[in-house]
Amino acid sequence: MKYGEKLESYDLKRFNSNLIDPIKLIFDKSVYRSSWEEIVNNEIFRQRDKSNNNDIGYFHQNIFSYFEGCEVPQAGWDVIYKNSNGIRMPDGDTVHTLYVEMKNKHNTMNSASSAKTYIKMQGQILEDDDCACLLVEAIAKKSQNIKWTTKVDGKNVQHRLIRRVSMDQFYAILTGEEDAFYNMCMELPRVINAVVNEEEGVSVPHDTVIQELRKVASLYGDKSADLAMAMAVYMLGFNTYMGFENGIETKLGDGNDSMLKRIYTYAKAVEKII
Repeated sequence: MKYGEKLESYDLKRFNSNLIDPIKLIFDKSVYRSSWEEIVNNEIFRQRDKSNNNDIGYFHQNIFSYFEGCEVPQAGWDVIYKNSNGIRMPDGDTVHTLYVEMKNKHNTMNSASSAKTYIKMQGQILEDDDCACLLVEAIAKKSQNIKWTTKVDGKNVQHRLIRRVSMDQFYAILTGEEDAFYNMCMELPRVINAVVNEEEGVSVPHDTVIQELRKVASLYGDKSADLAMAMAVYMLGFNTYMGFENGIETKLGDGNDSMLKRIYTYAKAVEKII
């Protein structure tokens, strides 16, 4: 359902809702020798993909609400796991509760975020000495369940009950089955296909961005097709900038020669810089 929401068609307004970087689009098109259609479609895919990455995080977290002993709270921790029989830790400790922070990839936290998370875990262990805190990574560098070593205030810190755990090892802790994560992955394609193929299925989007950009480009009729499209792209982010201030709503023609000269001069200047 969440993927389906991203498949809503893109028009120019939605395409530019978070402000496009026109300079990057121009560089990408020129350096990669791409067409405008390819560049626009790639940017639409990037925007959809960025949102989908958040939804994958939702999947990785909320699946644990179906695991015995697990809770997915609204705030505080991503997952809390309780086991009255005890949870054996690699260094020999036995605890009865795990507090979990979850990340999609191993490299998504900067130093400030890592320090903040570690301090949060330290505080939890001080409050409850019958628990451990885990940083669980869906895409870790390797399968692991190790003490998490990071920096707080410039000093290396670690604690046997604050651990860095790959997703497969976390599944094994919760289920007692070493290959539980593998088994889930083997089922995933079948389940996704079954859901996608249900009654309504997933609609194919009809994006209109490139057609709308061409309409904007048509306002710059005396320029080459490529420069006219470049101007249409520039207007997405620069329509209030000096030299662009007349905006895409102004129809070029009589009385606008001076603006066209400024556009041409600007384009030549950019060409020299590159």
